[in-house]
Amino acid sequence: MGVVVKTQLQQHVTALRRCRTCKNMAPPPVSGGPVVSRVMLIGQAPGVKEPELQRPFAWKAGKTMFRWFEEACGIDEETFREQVYIAAVCRCFPGKANSGGGDRVPDKTEIANCSQWLQSEFGILQPRLILPVGKLAITQFLPKTGKLVDVIGQQHAIEFAGIKCDAIPLPHPSGASTWHNSEPGKTLTREALTLISQHEAFQSLIGN
Repeated sequence: MGVVVKTQLQQHVTALRRCRTCKNMAPPPVSGGPVVSRVMLIGQAPGVKEPELQRPFAWKAGKTMFRWFEEACGIDEETFREQVYIAAVCRCFPGKANSGGGDRVPDKTEIANCSQWLQSEFGILQPRLILPVGKLAITQFLPKTGKLVDVIGQQHAIEFAGIKCDAIPLPHPSGASTWHNSEPGKTLTREALTLISQHEAFQSLIGN
């Protein structure tokens, strides 16, 4: 992946950060930067802290997730951010839910609007491995997903935007969720991380 891909990705990220399409979203869009990689991590949407810090997974959920990768895959947060392209279903903070119980779930129009960015990223990077984090992200690639227990801890062959690759889903590391801290979620999360660490795309990424 050479200079042309790097230039395309830089232009893409510049345009992404300027997007103001969705009126009910709180800009600016959050990007992990133009990291050229065959491995993509796809989250759900930024939290309230990420737009200010301008880093995806920059708060408590991120600390948990990066600890998973360091303990199970031997890659620390700084290296992960330098080697993996971090995307999301929606790139702007959706705001708090009317119920006051967490962040608002982006609606179908917002997801469709933001999907163009994800499709472009697949076209530019042509990933070999994607890591969808959380059910909203997982269902973009495995639309028939019922329960997390049916998909976490497995490797899935998928096709998105005309690109065929492997998907290894992870649960959302939010402190509001107990799924990854209780069984069978705890074991399945560990199995998913093992699959990631053994995947050839991840192995080549970290030079093992």
